[in-house]
Amino acid sequence: METRTLSLTLAGRSFSLPVDRIGAGPPALLLPALSSIATREEMRPLATRLSARHRCVVPDWPGFGAQPRARVPLAPDTLHAFLDALLAQEPGPYALGVAAGHAAGYLVAAAARHPGAFGRLVLVAPTWRGPLPTAMGEERRPLFGRLRRLVEAPVVGNLLYRLNVSTPVVARMMRAHVYADPARVTPAVLAEKRRVTHQPRARFGTAAFVTGGLDPVWTREDFLALFGPGLPPVTMLRPKAAPRRSGAEMTALAGTGRVRSVEIPGALAAHEECPEAVAAAILTAEA
Repeated sequence: METRTLSLTLAGRSFSLPVDRIGAGPPALLLPALSSIATREEMRPLATRLSARHRCVVPDWPGFGAQPRARVPLAPDTLHAFLDALLAQEPGPYALGVAAGHAAGYLVAAAARHPGAFGRLVLVAPTWRGPLPTAMGEERRPLFGRLRRLVEAPVVGNLLYRLNVSTPVVARMMRAHVYADPARVTPAVLAEKRRVTHQPRARFGTAAFVTGGLDPVWTREDFLALFGPGLPPVTMLRPKAAPRRSGAEMTALAGTGRVRSVEIPGALAAHEECPEAVAAAILTAEA
């Protein structure tokens, strides 16, 4: 594995992000999920299993990852611009684009903006709605915005953030919907995830994601509309243990007939928990 630094300018701010390169062959872009514990490292088990056939390119998202984070405006426009900048510096074309969780909508939108950049797309447990809008309803988005600003505030925001990424809270979240097998949430795994949450300025990415501030769309209809004409073939990998509300959105996407749906083991982090099954589903489609 080789790790390089990508220099970018987004929203008028210059910063750098690490990008892993693993394997050889036709290039594949692997995008990790967006969450409080998201990092490109979660994609390494999958990238390792794809590396015999693909040269995997695995970046961190701006504002996320297991390193001190640049303070950039965290909004959908910024993340769309990030993928545009990434494709300008690492143009491919990519035989394969893989996105986990909330990265799905951003990858699909990028494929629509850049025809020919991807041979095919694979979405692993795709989501489009952040945790609070999912749990409490879209009508409370003004409240979520106020909560985000509170977490972003000095002193009190940091205290609130620490409470919400304490070990018991992270463990409960992971057992509830991140992993299908609660036994996988070991002290070693929790320590690694806590390392992610304790990076400098980590609370800004968490506040944006949890409150729905990084949702690429606000309605199911708009999400399904992303899958319009002109896209490369799209496969959705739907975990058997996906949470009820997120699973309903995946079922709706499968029902459109615009994607090929394949059931896999695991929950929302199936790419991390069950990399063998995810890699097999991806590579079988190539055979």
